[in-house]
Amino acid sequence: MASSPIWWKEAVVYQIYPISFFDSNGDGIGDLNGIHAKLDYLKDLGVDVLWLSPIYRSPLADMGYDISNYREIDPRYGTLADWDNLLRGVHDRGMKLMMDLVVNHTSDEHEWFVQSKSGTNNPKRDWYIWRPPKYDSAGNRQPPNNWKSVFQGSAWDYDEKTDEYYLHIYASKQPDLNWDNPDVRQAVWGLMRFWIERGCDGFRMDVINLISKVEGLPDAPITNPDQLYQPASALFANGPKVHEYIKEMNKKVLHGHDLITVGETPFTHEASQLAAYVLPKNEELNMVFQFELMDIDGPKEGDPVPLIHRDWKLSELKDTIGRWQIFERDQGFWNAVFIENHDHSRSVSRFGNDSDQWRSLSSKMLAMLEITLGGTQYVYQGQELGLKNFPRSWGIEEYKDIASQNYWNKILEQRKKEANGKDVDMADVLDDFQRKARDHARVPMQWDATEHAGFTNGTPWMRVNDDYKLWNVSSQISDPASVHSFWKEALRVRKTNDVLIYGNFVDISIGDEQVFAYTRSLGNSTALVILNFKDKEVGFSLGDEQDWEAFEFVFGNYNYPEASRAPMISGNDIRLQGFEGRLYVRS
Repeated sequence: MASSPIWWKEAVVYQIYPISFFDSNGDGIGDLNGIHAKLDYLKDLGVDVLWLSPIYRSPLADMGYDISNYREIDPRYGTLADWDNLLRGVHDRGMKLMMDLVVNHTSDEHEWFVQSKSGTNNPKRDWYIWRPPKYDSAGNRQPPNNWKSVFQGSAWDYDEKTDEYYLHIYASKQPDLNWDNPDVRQAVWGLMRFWIERGCDGFRMDVINLISKVEGLPDAPITNPDQLYQPASALFANGPKVHEYIKEMNKKVLHGHDLITVGETPFTHEASQLAAYVLPKNEELNMVFQFELMDIDGPKEGDPVPLIHRDWKLSELKDTIGRWQIFERDQGFWNAVFIENHDHSRSVSRFGNDSDQWRSLSSKMLAMLEITLGGTQYVYQGQELGLKNFPRSWGIEEYKDIASQNYWNKILEQRKKEANGKDVDMADVLDDFQRKARDHARVPMQWDATEHAGFTNGTPWMRVNDDYKLWNVSSQISDPASVHSFWKEALRVRKTNDVLIYGNFVDISIGDEQVFAYTRSLGNSTALVILNFKDKEVGFSLGDEQDWEAFEFVFGNYNYPEASRAPMISGNDIRLQGFEGRLYVRS
């Protein structure tokens, strides 16, 4: 084996977006007791680890990724006692619980920032990144540099009381912590120990590669001459001391605990940059989320604007997946495999076909893609049902995400200036939103066909997708032909075939823009995966490298005649139906 067996490599991690999972008390907001009520459902699906998006006390300016108290549960989700009860329920079922660690920034309502902002002499002033203003030739006050924030204009907000700016890579209500201050790091270690001692089994670390900024915080190069503020990720991502700080975290907090750790690493597609976080010899993290695949349908040049859609080619997807599947395996690099999360729209709407005809089949084909790739498996809530993006007919008022609202307002303002009082057409922006907005992953989970999809008996915080009466857990869980049943079987097949977890990867379909076919090999076992990404019948030649007729069919996403049970391979040429996927194994 290129990689030694470890439980977290073989695990299926299920991400829960708590506010939208299940509401137990009728207030329209999902909560911890709601998650507890669905533990048997998750166990039955094949889940090993539950990852909870943030449940700490928060103003919810960015849906909980703006934390005002790390050691308290937000009252909307419950109490610490509810968390303890949830943890017991998880552990009693042989599962584990992973928390979301958000420590690049806090909420501006966190007591640390309240003190930091109170005066330049406050002991916590240096817990955040403050800088005096600059002044242009006309004497006008300007931010300390030209960095652009992710969600809005300048990455700096001015505080009139102290006549300084604070840095926020994301929203203005998410000021960045100053990790160069050892007291900040000690405070982070303390809050991590709090949750470890309470029983949590690991951490997903939000934008952890942003915790070290380039010394001096210089201006970013001007890549968008018509814009006042410039993309600056090269100056705040993967900074000069980021590995020093994560090594310190590992040594002082993580070491000696059998935890699962995964770092989120945006703004980075270069594998060699990300390797340092993961390679076992470095003693940092188990794995990272890299977003090269998730950025495939966005702009290629400059700072990616995730809300603009771009058509992609299968060769791009295959090249991306292939490079990460083989990257430094001999050194122990380990992948985190996912095609959905809370920051991206639904996979069947992005990589498959969400029409009535092809939705189920392409959802199943994408499930086959994910579970046959090497790396820890991450499934996002509702992915196992084939949930899709909500309709284009929904107006901007249904988009709740700060990224959607800020981008809409920015474009609207620009167009109003250009229109000189005439009506402004924003249809193209809504077209892109329908394809790309994060909101699609955040609608309430669809449990049954009752009002509000069984998510709540109150008024849901966000509108439920219109298709909930047909696409829900209740209708799928007992249907052997459903997407849910397919996912359950797919996860079982993965767990009973080590070759799918640890095997070497070889793409045998290079140059084909319709079919993705590859082998996974481990010892004497070889798996063959063949996936048709088109909505029509296609042919594919396997070539002469193997005795393909010796491979036995394991499963696929079509109902094959019972008499033959399986589409066995005869010769080297194969015909695949629309969005068909097949898995064969030779032992």
